Amino acid sequence: MRPGTVALVLAAAIAHAVWNIASKYKREDTFLFVWAYTCVSALLCVPVGLALMDKGQQVLDGRLMVGAAVSAALHIAYSLILQAGYERAELGVVYSVARGTGPMLTMLFAVLLLGERLTTAAMLGALLIVAGILVVIGNLFRSGSSRSLPGLAWGAATGATIAGYTLWDGYSVTSWQLAPVSYYAGTLLFQSMVLTPVALARRHRIPAVFRADAIPIFIVAVFSPLAYILVLTAMLSAPVALVAPLRESSIVISAFLACWLFREGNLARRVAGGVIVLAGIVAISL
Repeated sequence: MRPGTVALVLAAAIAHAVWNIASKYKREDTFLFVWAYTCVSALLCVPVGLALMDKGQQVLDGRLMVGAAVSAALHIAYSLILQAGYERAELGVVYSVARGTGPMLTMLFAVLLLGERLTTAAMLGALLIVAGILVVIGNLFRSGSSRSLPGLAWGAATGATIAGYTLWDGYSVTSWQLAPVSYYAGTLLFQSMVLTPVALARRHRIPAVFRADAIPIFIVAVFSPLAYILVLTAMLSAPVALVAPLRESSIVISAFLACWLFREGNLARRVAGGVIVLAGIVAISL
């Protein structure tokens, strides 16, 4: 993988860690929180996507509509499951399991379904990243660790949705040649359209959500699309099977921040896992 592509994915990883940490500070209704940041993201991204379409960088056709609609459904499932997990378990466990399960499934199906081929060094790097994530997670089945089991379940469910949207979006921007910004803007627009009717049924709670969660909503609305557009752009020049694990280097940042901000323990183990993840990044970048 070219150094420029690696840098692109690592920048996406930083943005991803930032918005996940911000979402942990959410205090009000989970559904309305997801709806709010999705709508704000759409307001920011759709005008840019339309401007690019006006310049001829993307055509409004059936592929764009179908691709964005399917992606929206997968991203809605991901967002709701992730936020439900954050409400019920430690961020460090949910986030770690999700970001470990997601790339493993993505690598498997990218090779089996998309026909991608990886070099030995690249595959080793991807496996090192997954191994490092598992070290950060630790032994969730050790004695007295029952409090981690809900995080394991929610994280695995989140990881399955991550693999789903990563594979679909990778296929859309590479095989269908959809422009990343316009494509993701369409995805956000569809998500907003699906979520809004349910949000309006709870409209009496919307003011409280914006009062309590205005800062997290804004941070997620900016950094979430930024992170994913960078990932989609990287997929144009690198295999999905490598982009998926490389972007999970965000686990290193989030694990350290979880220790610092939320007093989640095992800093030494998380540092060791982070070193393994970094070794995997180096192997992929060769």
